[in-house]
Amino acid sequence: MIKKRAIPARGPSLVLAAASALIFACAPGHAQQAQQAKTLKILVGFAAGGPADIVARLVGTRMGETLGQGVVIENRGGAGGYIATEAVARADPDGATILMTPLANAANEAIYKTRRIKYGDNLTAVAAVAETANVLVVHPSLGAKTVGALIALAKSKPGDIVYASAGRGTATHLTSELFNLMAGVKMSPVHYRGGGETIRDLLSGEVKVMFSSIPPVLEFIKDSRLTGVATTGPKRDLALPDLPTVAESGLPGFDMRLWLGFLAPTGTPRPVIDRLAASVEQALKSPETVKALAAQGFDPLVGGPDQFDKFMRAEIVKWGKVVEAVGITPE
Repeated sequence: MIKKRAIPARGPSLVLAAASALIFACAPGHAQQAQQAKTLKILVGFAAGGPADIVARLVGTRMGETLGQGVVIENRGGAGGYIATEAVARADPDGATILMTPLANAANEAIYKTRRIKYGDNLTAVAAVAETANVLVVHPSLGAKTVGALIALAKSKPGDIVYASAGRGTATHLTSELFNLMAGVKMSPVHYRGGGETIRDLLSGEVKVMFSSIPPVLEFIKDSRLTGVATTGPKRDLALPDLPTVAESGLPGFDMRLWLGFLAPTGTPRPVIDRLAASVEQALKSPETVKALAAQGFDPLVGGPDQFDKFMRAEIVKWGKVVEAVGITPE
C-alpha cells in the first residue's frame, strides 16, 4: 500500500521557491513538447543534388516518422556551407532547426579563423549520420583513365587542368589539394556553390576533373558519360568495386572520406538533443534507409552526441593541419 504524505504548510516565500523548483524540473519536458510541436527544419549548406542534400532527405524522412513531425529540408548554399551554419547557430535552441554538417565545417574552422561561429561555442553535436569515399572522375575528352595518366598530364601542363570544387574548404576541394600535394602536381580549382552545379559543368566538359562524392556521379560513370578513375578510401568501394583506390594507384597512404552529421544550436536542452539523436539512430537501423544509403554510395556512421562531439573535435584538429600544409586561404 502506498502511503500518502501530507505536504506541510509553508509560508509564501517557500511556496514560491517550491513552485520555481517545479517549473525548473519540468523545463526539459516543456522543451521537448515545444520541439515536437514544430516542423523539424534541416538546413543544408549546399545546393540540392549534392551528398549533404541527398543524405539529409533520406535520413530526415525517417527521423520525421520517429519524431511524429513534419520535416523540411532547406538548401542555403554559399561560403563553403557557412551561410547555413550561421543560420542554425543563430536559431532558437529548441531543436526545431538543425544543420546537416559535412567535413567542410571541420576544415572551415582553420580556413576562416576570424568567423564568429565556432563549433562548441555556437553549435553542439547531435549525431553522426553517414560517410562515403570520394571518386576521382574526369571528362572523357581529357583522355586520362588512370591516376598515373592524370599525374603525367598535370605535370606536363602545370596549372592548366581545371578541377571542380563544391566550394572552398569542402571535401572536393580538400581532396583535390591533397592530391596535388601528394602527387607533386598543380591543378587549378573552380569553386562552385554546391555539388549539383559542379556535376553540370563536368558533364558538359567545361571542367575536366573532380573528386566527387560517389552518389551524384554514380550513374554517369556507369553509362560512361564520365570516366571513373579511382576512389579515395582505404579500400575499394562497394559501389564501384572495379575501380582501384588512389592509394593502390601510386599514392600510398592517400585516404579521404566524406562524412556527414547533425549539429544543433548550443544551448539546446540535452533531452531534446537526445531525442533527436535517438531518431537518427532509429533511422540508421532501418533496413530501408541503409539500403537507400548504400544505393547512393554511403555507409551509416553511427554515433550519438558524445561520440560525435569527440569525432568533430578530432576532425577539426586533423584538417586544420592539412589546411595549413596546403595553404588554403579564405576567398
